[in-house]
Amino acid sequence: MEILLVNYDNDTFTCHFPQGLAAVAAVMRNEGHEVTIWDQDINHYPDYMLRSYLDSNRFDVIGISIIAGYWQYKKLISLSREINGSKNRPGTFIIGGYGPTPLPEYFLKKTGADVVVMGEGEDTTRDLLLTLSNNQPLSNVLGIAYREEDVVTINPRRPLVTVDELNNLDRVPMPAYDLFDTKVYRMLRDTGSNKSEFVMPMLSGRGCTFKCNFCYRMDTGYRARSMENILEEIDYLSREHGINYFVFTDDLLMISKPRTIEFVEGILMYQERTGHKFRWNCNGRLNFCTPEILKMMKRSGCGYINFGIEAFDNEALKKMKKGLTTDMIVRGIQQTLDVGITPGLNFIWGNIGETRETLNKAVDFLLKYDNHSELRTIKPVTPYPGSPLYYYAIEKGLLDPTNPAEDFYENKHLNSDLIACNFTALTDKEMYEALTEANSTLVKAHFNFQTENYLKITKKLYSEMDVDFRGYRQYDTPGQEAAA
Repeated sequence: MEILLVNYDNDTFTCHFPQGLAAVAAVMRNEGHEVTIWDQDINHYPDYMLRSYLDSNRFDVIGISIIAGYWQYKKLISLSREINGSKNRPGTFIIGGYGPTPLPEYFLKKTGADVVVMGEGEDTTRDLLLTLSNNQPLSNVLGIAYREEDVVTINPRRPLVTVDELNNLDRVPMPAYDLFDTKVYRMLRDTGSNKSEFVMPMLSGRGCTFKCNFCYRMDTGYRARSMENILEEIDYLSREHGINYFVFTDDLLMISKPRTIEFVEGILMYQERTGHKFRWNCNGRLNFCTPEILKMMKRSGCGYINFGIEAFDNEALKKMKKGLTTDMIVRGIQQTLDVGITPGLNFIWGNIGETRETLNKAVDFLLKYDNHSELRTIKPVTPYPGSPLYYYAIEKGLLDPTNPAEDFYENKHLNSDLIACNFTALTDKEMYEALTEANSTLVKAHFNFQTENYLKITKKLYSEMDVDFRGYRQYDTPGQEAAA
């Protein structure tokens, strides 16, 4: 079949490689289908151009995948309108990803799509396309929901890909990098990457064993890729695309101490064997930070670990089921800084029972441990569909129980920096006042530091006639250099 995959525009200057779409594209191609990418993200096409493209080209299937979020939702609705309005609308319109998975019926009716792929896409896509090719009933395909006129059927979920299957390139092939313009995607900048590095995201495993109450990822457990499998992809990206900085976008790479050690030892052995040095970063867990592990990570090229701290109050951490304490947080962040790795300090606020005091504790922590490599601010918590917090919001009447999906996406979640649901004893007005004060403090601290740095650079330029000066550039401040 002729298949068109749509990569929506994230409206950013540099683009993040669409890992999920590329993974599904590889499966489709392996099954003998012709795959074309309509890449709005790197070309910034206006939405109406998708309809024009479809009017001039004929496809059997079209697919879009989105993560939960107000921006992705708006893009999906707009692009769906163009797809459905085309005179050459493909026979099957498929959507997938974290966003539609918990609410397939809502998304099918809202977008006019024919099928939702729920959860992991490889095996479901393979089965779905075979079924479509042979004109067989969709009722036999596990892991999908489908619409026939106004009737929506939700089939049973498909079992997750096993570890053995995950490492079988016939079952889960390497993402189809060659279908995308990697020369554009490798220009991604991430915290700690420098001007001479080409950046690409990768996965070292799937899933997470923790159960934070705001997390919308519905699959359970963790499945690790083998180091042999990971290094094969690293080697390919290094040789074919010049990648020398890898962003491991797993929900959680540091899933345990043994797995983290295994991963880092594999990287170190590869670097020693090949002589190919590269740098990388990942999502980490403060429970599993030790000086020994962090030193190994630093030695293997890790310059940044993104930590989801979320709160600096033991009661708040307990209610959101973070599995952390403030002592763990302080110890882990200090140890990370001590070995020369930049920590990502991520906080949200407004979870069940939180107060102005818990917000102020987060601000004080950020001011104390900020190494000025990033602008750090605090967002209100969002009860994304699929998360325990979403169902709590429905139970408490914070979302319309008669149509919570519509209420969430059309009325409440209009921007990720605004309150969707208020789980505190404060009024919305009081919450916004508190967030204004907190983020004003953090923004001022960040730019005061940057101002001082630029003044030092200016003084050095003229007092020392600094011939290495190359203009006032965003990444020429000591804070960024430290992170790199």
